[in-house]
Amino acid sequence: MTKLGVNIDHVATIREARRAIEPDPVSAAFLAEHAGAHGITVHLRGDRRHIKDRDVRLLRETVQTRLNVEMAVTSEMVDLMRDVKPDTVTLVPESPDEITTEGGLDLLKQPNELTRTIRELREAGIGVSLFIDPLPAQLDAATEVGAALVELNTAAYSRAVPKGLKEWDPLFEDELERLTEAAEEGASRGLRILAGHGLTYRNVFPVSSIPEIEELNIGHNIIARATLVGLERAVRDMIGAMRGEFLDE
Repeated sequence: MTKLGVNIDHVATIREARRAIEPDPVSAAFLAEHAGAHGITVHLRGDRRHIKDRDVRLLRETVQTRLNVEMAVTSEMVDLMRDVKPDTVTLVPESPDEITTEGGLDLLKQPNELTRTIRELREAGIGVSLFIDPLPAQLDAATEVGAALVELNTAAYSRAVPKGLKEWDPLFEDELERLTEAAEEGASRGLRILAGHGLTYRNVFPVSSIPEIEELNIGHNIIARATLVGLERAVRDMIGAMRGEFLDE
């Protein structure tokens, strides 16, 4: 079965809306793991708009499954991660004006910097994933810079099915085929394949059914549902949706 990594950034977003001490991302991680999450993901942004350095350090001490930190390719973040030592980091593009990550890394633009960053993090005992668009050129570049793990950007697929699956919709079929082909191509090159971005309870099943995809990273939709039904149920419901089980609400 495809594993679920739960991104808890938006727990911190709620906290920072009032500059308060709660809700606590560390507590959220515990509840997500208790409900069956296979890993915890946070994005430590340069502007620290939600997750803070202290959160990451506490999560490193408390997460029992696997801690994955999304980060930009900067010397500041590399130095910090070499100190904190999460299980994995995912290198992502980052813009101060974006609401959320807007696309995958363009590996063709900075191959030398990426190769060096991957090497430095691996030498510190940290696994490295690259968040990329599901394009052949990016998969080619991923192997050239020495990646062993990539996360395919599912944003285009998610936009194609915003309210529910429409298997008869050509756009749905095109985007699902693009992800499927990228996962197959990446796996054939020896890459381990993850995926995520914008996935929901309504559209997750076809992506989680792609055999080559080991894990999905999902955040906003889980936290949105958690505000209504609680985080543990929201995580269990997502695991069920990944299996194709009917969501009753």
